[in-house]
Amino acid sequence: MSSDHDDFAFEPVRGLPQLLPKGERMLWQGAPRWQDLAVHAFHARKVIWYFIGLSGLACAMRLAEGQTAVDATRPFLWLIPMGLIAAALLTLLAYGSARTTVYTVTSKRLVMRIGMALPVTINLPFSQIDGASLRLFSNGSGDIPLKVKASERVAFLMLWPHARPFHITHPQPCLRCIPNADDVASLVAAALTGTVPAVAARETRDAPSHAVAA
Repeated sequence: MSSDHDDFAFEPVRGLPQLLPKGERMLWQGAPRWQDLAVHAFHARKVIWYFIGLSGLACAMRLAEGQTAVDATRPFLWLIPMGLIAAALLTLLAYGSARTTVYTVTSKRLVMRIGMALPVTINLPFSQIDGASLRLFSNGSGDIPLKVKASERVAFLMLWPHARPFHITHPQPCLRCIPNADDVASLVAAALTGTVPAVAARETRDAPSHAVAA
């Protein structure tokens, strides 16, 4: 089975379609944590709870109709496995999405290499970004949505799942489920204002972050 490196061997720099121009430096590079992507973007956990609730409702209706407890619990025997299969498929999609995604923050722009079947690279110069926000999860990972100017909008379907949820009319590119999101958000804010330190970068997938030389 080929690795992410092999699949994108044509890239001169991982995650980038071409070498950075002179004077531009890479500050940070990372990818979503696939476990969090499965929960927060592909909603695998909600799917399981949906099938549990559906099974419970079917069971309650059968009991109300006077069926025996054994007969009433039969929906659990086929609905729960269906839910587990659906959640497993969504988790597999989340894993594939995370493995083929690379977010890159440079001193001048944000680059998103996204897409499993049809990879695309989205370049967002800081001049096109009006601001960024942070949604932090309990384990330290989180989302960093980016508000872009109306004239520079990117289609929601092209971005998904790397878009802020429910912002369809005015899509916001989003660094989804990034480990150490608080630190990354601080770096993005510094990059947007041009106040990055001499060494300020972290590469994050599932491993602990480590600095990237400027």
